[in-house]
Amino acid sequence: MRVLLTGATGYIARRLLPILLAEGHEVICCVRDAARFDTSRSRTDRLSVITVNFLDSNTLSGIPEDIDAAYYLIHSMSSTVGEFDKMEKQSAVNFRERMNVTRVRQVIYLSGIVNTESLSKHLGSRKTVEDELSRGSYHLTTLRAGIILGSGSASFEIIRDLVEKLPVMVAPRWLKTRSQPIAVQNVIEYLSGVLMREDTFDGNYDIGGPDILTYKDMLLRFAAVRNLRRKIWVVPVMTPKLSSYWLYFVTSTSYKLAVNLVDSMKVEVICRENDLHERLRIKLMGFDEAVRNAFDRIEQQAVPSSWTDALSLPLLERGLSDLVKVPSFGCFHDIRKRRVTDEQAVLGRLWSIGGRTGWYYANWLWGLRGFLDKLSGGVGLRRGRKNNSEISQGDSLDFWRVLYADREQKKLLLYAEMKLPGEAWLEWKIEDETLVQTATFRPLGLKGRLYWYSVMPFHELVFRGMIKRISL
Repeated sequence: MRVLLTGATGYIARRLLPILLAEGHEVICCVRDAARFDTSRSRTDRLSVITVNFLDSNTLSGIPEDIDAAYYLIHSMSSTVGEFDKMEKQSAVNFRERMNVTRVRQVIYLSGIVNTESLSKHLGSRKTVEDELSRGSYHLTTLRAGIILGSGSASFEIIRDLVEKLPVMVAPRWLKTRSQPIAVQNVIEYLSGVLMREDTFDGNYDIGGPDILTYKDMLLRFAAVRNLRRKIWVVPVMTPKLSSYWLYFVTSTSYKLAVNLVDSMKVEVICRENDLHERLRIKLMGFDEAVRNAFDRIEQQAVPSSWTDALSLPLLERGLSDLVKVPSFGCFHDIRKRRVTDEQAVLGRLWSIGGRTGWYYANWLWGLRGFLDKLSGGVGLRRGRKNNSEISQGDSLDFWRVLYADREQKKLLLYAEMKLPGEAWLEWKIEDETLVQTATFRPLGLKGRLYWYSVMPFHELVFRGMIKRISL
């Protein structure tokens, strides 16, 4: 069966892809930037990649006509606070129009639970997308989920940050809102299970786990699984804006995502009863089991996807291929070299940089820079990394994005996603038994130039110490 997979670099699609391939399907992955999609782990000729921007209908012509089914897994909630709903609607319309001229029989859409009249902007947008997709000439199957629990999911990481960092919480009143979370493993089972099942055509199904919990319940049960004692007081005085700032500064989420999450957390998301899990023979996981499974993944260094895999909007527009070409004209450079005796050991340290490992020298300065970035509305250092010893192109790495990572070519290139008056790249490569470390900064106007000169003393300290530690 030929299956189209949209949003292929996203959290859910990355986990669904190996399942579809294992079931013998031919999968065509739609991505906005093929340079950041790593196909090396699949090792099959049944996987192909096409570049598509669903906001630009002209790019959809590359989607083959002879497909049997398609997954619509495109979401824009973290890209912008004000305009994501318009973007999602336009993407859905463009997708539907293209599907109408193919031979696709079924489209499967992962949406959100929308069982109340008063919906958040986020959930309202999900419903609008569903309505647009339902107007197509194919059969639509919609799965509506609430909070998805799994290693690397935004919801899981937010709960984890709150519980592990705050022994005592004074929290907003939306912590009393009820929800029905579902384990990511069950979501994948639903998505793969409904594929070309005619009894699910033209239907929509709420999917959730067996537990109905308030957000406060989830925090306390998460703490219990982790053997932590936590106290939570709910106060009615926190405004949505203040709640968003609370989530943003305490957790690793971006401010844009925090605003949209808080807006949604005020709405109850409880499933309507259905027998779909029985028909598909899915054993639903409870909240505690889902949390334990997520930590098993983390401890085994086997987190296949993370919410941080999504690129920020400016990067999506430009693509990684353009950014890999580090500019030289009109740029400032900090270039350092050191001889190395054990290249593989040096590469091992490079491939472990950031996250829990840190930056090898003056980590307190890196932490301060991350804190200042948070204050200015940036991503900060809290995104960390998915794996402590492996890096793939497109991965987030603290407040950097991996543009290029090739151990055979002995090269690692990062691009800064922190708030800057310009653009910054950080590169390491080994040539002739010499480690070359290059920091490149392309300033934006006078402010950018003043910024570079103001941080030069810190660069002298940090970059000199860092290459020394890496090259030992």
